[in-house]
Amino acid sequence: MPKTTKAAATTTRTAKKTTGPAEKGLTVERVFTTAGVHPYDEVEWEQRDVVMTNWRDGSINFEQRGVEFPEFWSQNATQIVTSKYFRGALGTPQRETGLKQVIDRVVHAYHVAGEKHGYFATAEDAQVFADELTWLLLHQYFSFNSPVWFNVGTAAPQQVSACFILSVDDTMESILDWYKEEGMIFKGGSGAGVNLSKIRASAELLSSGGNASGPISFMRGADASAGTIKSGGATRRAAKMVVLDVDHPDIEAFIDTKAREEDKIRALRDAGFDVDLGGEDMFSVQYQNANNSVRVSDVFMKAVEEGTDYALTARQTGAEIERRDARAVFRRMAQAAWECADPGIQYDDIINDWHTNPNTDRIYASNPCSEYMSLDDSSCNLASLNLMKFLGDDGSFDVDRFTKAVEFVITAMEISISFADFPTEKIGETTRDYRQLGIGYSNLGALLMTSGYAYDSDEGRALAAAITALMTGVSYRRSAEIAGAVGPYAGYERNAEPHQRVMAKHAAAADAVETFGDVDATVLEAAKAEWAKGNEIGAVNGWRNAQASVLAPTGTISFMMDSDTTGIEPDLALVKHKKLVGGGSMEIVNQSIPRALTRLGYNADDRQAIVDYVAEHGHVVGAPALREEHYPVFDCAMGERAIAPMGHVLMMAAVQPFLSGAISKTVNLPESATVEDIEEVYFQGWKLGLKALAIYRDNCKVGQPLSAKKKEIDKAVEEAVEQAVETIAVHGPVRRKLPKKRPSQTISFSVGGAEGYMTSSSYPDDGLGEVFLKMSKQGSTLAGVMDALSVSISIALQYGVPLEKYVEKFTNMRFEPAGMTDDPDIRMASSVVDYIFRRLALDYLPYEERAAIGILTTAERTAELNGEDPAKVSQPEVDLDALRASAPIEEAVAERVQIESKPSRLDILTSAQARSADAPLCMNCGTKMRPAGSCYACEGCGATSGCS
Repeated sequence: MPKTTKAAATTTRTAKKTTGPAEKGLTVERVFTTAGVHPYDEVEWEQRDVVMTNWRDGSINFEQRGVEFPEFWSQNATQIVTSKYFRGALGTPQRETGLKQVIDRVVHAYHVAGEKHGYFATAEDAQVFADELTWLLLHQYFSFNSPVWFNVGTAAPQQVSACFILSVDDTMESILDWYKEEGMIFKGGSGAGVNLSKIRASAELLSSGGNASGPISFMRGADASAGTIKSGGATRRAAKMVVLDVDHPDIEAFIDTKAREEDKIRALRDAGFDVDLGGEDMFSVQYQNANNSVRVSDVFMKAVEEGTDYALTARQTGAEIERRDARAVFRRMAQAAWECADPGIQYDDIINDWHTNPNTDRIYASNPCSEYMSLDDSSCNLASLNLMKFLGDDGSFDVDRFTKAVEFVITAMEISISFADFPTEKIGETTRDYRQLGIGYSNLGALLMTSGYAYDSDEGRALAAAITALMTGVSYRRSAEIAGAVGPYAGYERNAEPHQRVMAKHAAAADAVETFGDVDATVLEAAKAEWAKGNEIGAVNGWRNAQASVLAPTGTISFMMDSDTTGIEPDLALVKHKKLVGGGSMEIVNQSIPRALTRLGYNADDRQAIVDYVAEHGHVVGAPALREEHYPVFDCAMGERAIAPMGHVLMMAAVQPFLSGAISKTVNLPESATVEDIEEVYFQGWKLGLKALAIYRDNCKVGQPLSAKKKEIDKAVEEAVEQAVETIAVHGPVRRKLPKKRPSQTISFSVGGAEGYMTSSSYPDDGLGEVFLKMSKQGSTLAGVMDALSVSISIALQYGVPLEKYVEKFTNMRFEPAGMTDDPDIRMASSVVDYIFRRLALDYLPYEERAAIGILTTAERTAELNGEDPAKVSQPEVDLDALRASAPIEEAVAERVQIESKPSRLDILTSAQARSADAPLCMNCGTKMRPAGSCYACEGCGATSGCS
């Protein structure tokens, strides 16, 4: 494990020149390494097997045995790096076999380029830099973005940037170039964003006299292209952002695009089409490969605030076409976001007020996750630091080591631009001229909890602001020092005044932060010193980079660093699943909890009691010995005590003034949130000075919006229920008991590592009549609850409640334990109850009823994929006559009640199949993905829905 070493300064020998290369480069002194000792020799290594299976059928979709990793790396990180970042064809001598090869491949490229382009004073300085970089990567202190691991040091083009911004003009040639450029970016494993506001609206005229197609029509082609490249086996799914200005005449149609498509998805699903994630029929749905955002101006937001109208303007002439009620358009945005989470919002004037290069051009768009905002036809190389590595056992934050780590990382990122390849010459030229970087961090949520601070608290926000200010301050100070060694960025001279103005704004924002304790005060004082020093050096040298920092979602690379939380996000839940080296997984309580309890002053016995309580309940409410005033420390993004939406917004507002770019983060809202709640979040984002904001309302992707259609369905369902109740009232409930001897089966199962047994008994003349469930130890709370559930279900079945009603109500119910199962027909379950009723449906319901609610066996799903009739899949034959003979029905059984109302399509429309968890299942391994910014990332295999 890492050992503490002296903190040594990293300095420059020359800091005078403002243009052209310097005569001498940087000198580098050791901070983390020891002279004469290679970083690899300081750790223990071990051989591991990586075997990953397909969740649909249990087949192996990746296997590499005998890979070499440090013993302190988790199995999860091992799997992700091996399956995603090892280069070379499997089974060939060229295939990488251990972490050493991966790190050496990347670090060697940086080492060589740094020497070649004059970044270091001597060869010895370059070697020290390489050693330090190796140590930081080996010990998971930081990680480059995924394209670096994919491409650097290989025969492939050296694309190092994860984020791209493109441009589109109002010509067919430009639009076709946009399609091509996006495709090349997706092929390299990255994402791109574009603003379509220059394209004429559908109401405007062409030179030929006809009406223009409008930007939305061209979005269809780009979306189809992205979907094709994604499905063609690219390294990751395509990711893209589409932006439209709020004064564009087609803005209302743009706002509605994805909400309308969600209606289509529901209709297709209810008609029996496969619209699951990656489903073959999903390709008929449009606009699903992009995040959409509306770019709003201060003029528009003030009109919303005052209740006035604003102008929609022609694209060619800028003339006013018509006026719209600002509040009506704002409500429409919130309504669409309520229905499907799109569009997000970007605040144009705030973005451009913090822009260092306005004399070159404005900022029009962002990357797919909204953290990178810069010039059109540009790119950004990302890297993220693991904040937990700098937290001391006493709750202190190691400012010195953090400062040195930032210096090394920002230097490496700058070097990468000197050897990087780019998908187009335009992008390459802009990036080399402005040299945009995006240093950021992960594990903020874990850091705050471990430190005993609530995420939604003034203390937590102050520490986050101080750390962010220090990170960006050091980055720009280092950038100014590098400018002294190799010159400022080419576009600096024409933007010197606005660049210095923005640097002064950052420094002034640091002066305005209020601190609440020794830790945040110490970090903030260091940050202020860095800004003062950096601005002093920059006034002489200029800066090497137009942009230095962003907060990216850090999906895959967070798992590579074994981070508990991604980016700026809080913890998702207090209990998680940990993969084991030998296979399988176990449920563990987050390690942040015992450390937080220690920090809050609880003794060993109380800590253990609280941890045991969390392990059983998944939350801290009612935990023994835990004081209620400490509950907020353990609030998470989801669960019993979810962080309030404005808690997310306020955290973003606390760190935004200390970032060159913006923040990739989704503000989570409960399913019960209203359109007005979303309006308030969007409005407060503007008031608090954010650059961009995205929301997600729990289950909004599949929840039926409040509409006349839903009201009709609800009314029809209500009438059907009333009819059924009246029928039962007339006949009276009659219980039909099972005979003394009845056919039954016992199944052992495992859900998320929790094991149990289910015995189900049926009437000899068909039909389930009894269920027994066994989990946990005799006398435990869980065992008692399962016994009570078994009795209640059994009695209800014997009184005639149809099994399909239970299946509709209980499938997709979410609570722990949840996750992978050992059942080949049900690979994933959102809870034990979800698994039980899926299994009962498969065993006791006919194919037609199961198909209507989407519960099929593996064989039936395979038949569907092969174009065969799943209804004809052979089932084991049962000798009913023999069963009847073995258990004759008692003569005294009362007449069975006939319920006249069978489940209808109306029931199916509101069944459990019409609901699902908010996060999708991973297409590769079936693990439930977790939010990472405005995207999703898989902890099981590292796959993402588009994040870097």
